[in-house]
Amino acid sequence: MRTRLILSFLFCHIFFLTMLAQVNNTTASKLEVAAALGPYRPIGVSVTSNNRLFVSFPKQAKNYQYALTEIINGKPVPYPNEEWNLKGKENSHFVNVQDIFVDTEDNLWVLDSKPSSAGSIFGKDEKSTQGQFKLLKIDTKKNKIEHIYRFDDLDKTKSGLNDMRIDHKRNLAYLSDPGQAAIIILDLKTGQTRKALTGSRFTLADPDVILSYNGIEMRNENGKPFSSNVNSIALSHDFKYLYFKPINQTHLYCIATEFLANKRLTDQELEAKVKDKGEVGITHGLLADIDGNIYLTSSIDYSIKYLNPDGNVNTLVRDSRILWPDSMGISGDGYLYFSCAQLFKDHQWNKGVDKVELPYYVFKVKLPKF
Repeated sequence: MRTRLILSFLFCHIFFLTMLAQVNNTTASKLEVAAALGPYRPIGVSVTSNNRLFVSFPKQAKNYQYALTEIINGKPVPYPNEEWNLKGKENSHFVNVQDIFVDTEDNLWVLDSKPSSAGSIFGKDEKSTQGQFKLLKIDTKKNKIEHIYRFDDLDKTKSGLNDMRIDHKRNLAYLSDPGQAAIIILDLKTGQTRKALTGSRFTLADPDVILSYNGIEMRNENGKPFSSNVNSIALSHDFKYLYFKPINQTHLYCIATEFLANKRLTDQELEAKVKDKGEVGITHGLLADIDGNIYLTSSIDYSIKYLNPDGNVNTLVRDSRILWPDSMGISGDGYLYFSCAQLFKDHQWNKGVDKVELPYYVFKVKLPKF
């Protein structure tokens, strides 16, 4: 009897492990490598309707080649040309490309954002007391820069512009500013900016939400945990709603853009207009698709999820190779592309040990409806 019970237990255990392996393999097989980038860390990812893939790289990384590239035959090619990617004056060269976004008209918007010491989410850098910011609009059909916004009225001692989205209906750009815990609204006609929801409970990091991997909290050498105020944003395709959240919060929020566009509304009045979309976990990048799904990247469980219009959170893909998934883009042929930045594996979060796994990757996964 005892022998039969042991054999039965072993059979069930083996069956369970086999089924688990099949599930994991099925999930993992969804991922395709869009680009293997060696020692160069990708951050920004965006794709045009005719499937051109653009990837940006921050200068904070220890290895650096180009700021902005187009991936051609799996290789990064400097974009819009090599000159903009060479070291030079801030006005005519990239300083630190933080985010890129292809709008509904296939223009590529490039946020060149080097935060001040106070505005950096990675801790203070005493050498950087003044931030440098510009936003470029590039016509991808002509591969030419059409306009550059300089943020002359932005507080460059505090800001750390992170993500941006373009509202063609109102001729506005929305940018997350973790440094000021605010949404920055840029008037694309005048170039003037203003802040919204500054220091609100929707834009501030929750100090009790600490990122943890394999039971180890993400803290620097002084024991300070990683923390970011409002970081990722997404704009619905009809331009009606802006979605946003800090990394160190677990709820997703949204606000109607008609309220953000209303200059008469105070921060207190705007806070009353914010909607809580519910629990989504710790996430990094956000992206809206044409069907109203909001995609969310999560490093905590190595996954890409999406919130559908019914309010349900679904897992698109989970894979051990998804190491700090960050920015995303959707191609015309139905793929979701995303970067894996591996930030939690940097030495400052691992007691001085660099645990980054080379090469860095940009992956793609087919969306369910295609």
